[in-house]
Formats: sequence, structure tokens, C-alpha cells
Amino acid sequence: MSARVRFEVTARSGAARRGTLTVRGRSTPTPAFMPVATQGTLKGIAGGRLAPMGFHALLANTYHLALRPGEETVRALGGLHRFMDYDGILLTDSGGFQVFSLAERRLVDDAGVTFRSHLDGAPLRLTPERAMKIQHALDSDIAMVLDECPPADAPPDELRRAVERSVAWARRSLAAHRALDAASSTERACFAIVQGGRDVALRRSMADELARDAFDGFALGGIAVGEDAATIRAEAEQFAPLLPADKPRYLMGVGSPRELVAAVHAGIDLFDCVLPTRNARNGYLWSRAGIVKIRNADHAQSGAPIEEGCDCTACARHSRAYLRHLFQADEMLGPILATEHNLRFFQRLLVELRAEIESGVAADWSWLAPS
Repeated sequence: MSARVRFEVTARSGAARRGTLTVRGRSTPTPAFMPVATQGTLKGIAGGRLAPMGFHALLANTYHLALRPGEETVRALGGLHRFMDYDGILLTDSGGFQVFSLAERRLVDDAGVTFRSHLDGAPLRLTPERAMKIQHALDSDIAMVLDECPPADAPPDELRRAVERSVAWARRSLAAHRALDAASSTERACFAIVQGGRDVALRRSMADELARDAFDGFALGGIAVGEDAATIRAEAEQFAPLLPADKPRYLMGVGSPRELVAAVHAGIDLFDCVLPTRNARNGYLWSRAGIVKIRNADHAQSGAPIEEGCDCTACARHSRAYLRHLFQADEMLGPILATEHNLRFFQRLLVELRAEIESGVAADWSWLAPS
């Protein structure tokens, strides 16, 4: 890693690591959960409020921002940090997952992928070089390589072809990243993505192959794409040790509190997932006693907070009855307060995990609800 990209592990407990990731002068403690600001925003939460809530790293989506408002608009307005008023680490995905999951009429070849926008059907082309150019225009701190995302249960030959193509794309992404960094006299991080479905040997082979190159971090892709929670936890535990031990390890798209705790114990450092914010907008709120379904009638007269001891605005200042009223009345404040609560729940969980690693004393996680 370069002098501007540092990952320092300060404590270990079993496979779990406590550390600090610094990119371009911006730092986050690890393990860290990165909320997903798909279109440059967490719905209902202003960017400037996120660092005080404990979130020093976020994910934004290259595919969506390139379509709307366009990466050149973001560049002209000072980059994504200024655009969304957030000064923590910004990680942008390559856009590949959305191309393979959202876009219409895909055609994949060794050079890249041709597809049609899910917004208006316009023909578009994404290559490793184009994915990096967009991310650099957005001025993110961590850029992800373009990879092919086959289903986890794809036939072995299809998985193998996707891995071979993804290795080639990763190296092209890294070369484009270095050229763009040199041209702009900056040093962003570039993370590789390890695919391979459920084939351990294939994932190990890809991880070993990419470890030869100077990537700043390594991600596990293609895990949280439809599997049940137990399978996700098992795969995280199985695949995390395959990634280089001296670089930050990132599990993409995970997850629930139970999955997150298991993955931290397996040695994962970074996570992202839409679950806390999406669930909040639908009235599903986390607590140590389990999920609170705030629309349920049994909360209609409750003066209790969502969770005793939580310091979010919803819990500190409002009752379950009030929050339920907001949801029933379709008031936008309801999802906003619920989103803040779920984000704080996840952040408090990460603080507890970091303390567990630092102390070396196993915490009691029996309260985690099955998922």
C-alpha cells in the first residue's frame, strides 16, 4: 500500500482484527459498517450528520451516479464529498453488480459489457477503464475493480470463465487506476474483488492470483446474492481466510447483525448493506430484543422508546406510539427517525465488536435474533 493508503491492525482476537484504515487523510476504525448512499445520499439523512453518528466510511454507487446526475456534473461541482456534504471515506463500487442485476439486454465479452439503461433503455458500454474513469471523476477514495458477477449456483464452466475474465478486468482496472492517479497527482485506493461462487478452490486461485498485484484491499463478491443467512455466514467464515492477511478485507452486501458478527469473527474488516436503511423505511427496527415492527397495533399506546439505552433521536425523544403514528399517517419523519435508529443500532454493534477484539474477552452474542 502507498503512504496515503494505510491499514494498521492494532488488536486481534482469534481471526478478528481491530484496526484503522486511512485513505487520502480520511480514516475509519475497523471493523466498519459502511451505509449505502446509492445515489449520493442515505434517504432522509443529510451527509453532514453521518460522521457525528459514527460513520466514517460510506458506499456510493457508480452505475446510478453515472446515469444521474452524471459523473461530469459531480466532478464540476467539486466531487462527491462536496456534492453530498460528507468528509469521510467514500468507496464507490464499479457499477458491475448493477449492470448484471438491473440493466437490460446485457452482452458480455472479454473487453467489457454492453447493456441498456434501466431508466430509459439507452445503450451503454462499461469496461474496466470506463468504470475507473467514472469513479475518479466522482473523486471517491476507494475505487472497486470491474468484475463479472455470475450467480453463486452457476455451472462450473460459467464460474471459471467469469473468474478468468474478472482477473483480467481487475488488472486492467488497476492499470487504469494508476494512470488516472498519476494524471491527477493523487493516490486513491483500489480494491480487488474475489469471485468464484461456492467453489473454494476457485476462490483461492483467484485470491492468490490477484495477491500478486498491488491492490490496496480485497473484497469477497458474489456471496449475499440470494443465499439464506446461514449460507452467507458459512461462506464468509470459509472464504475470509483466503484473502491476504495484510490488507483490509471487505465483504460486499452483508448484512444482518448476526451475519456481521460472524464475519467479523472470521476476519472481515469492512461491510456494506442496504438492510438497515431499507428495513427502516418499511417500519422494521432493530433492538436487542428482536425486530420491532412499528406499524403493529400493539405499539399504538406505547410510551416506550424503540430500545432503552439507545441514544438516537427516535429513542431519546419519541415514543413507539408517536413513531407508529408517523408511519400510519405516511409522514416522512417516520422513516427518517427509523433510519437514524437502525444506523445507530449497527454503529453501536460495531463499537461493541471493536471492544470485544481489544479486550480479547468473548462477548455474549446470544441475544442476536436468528436470521
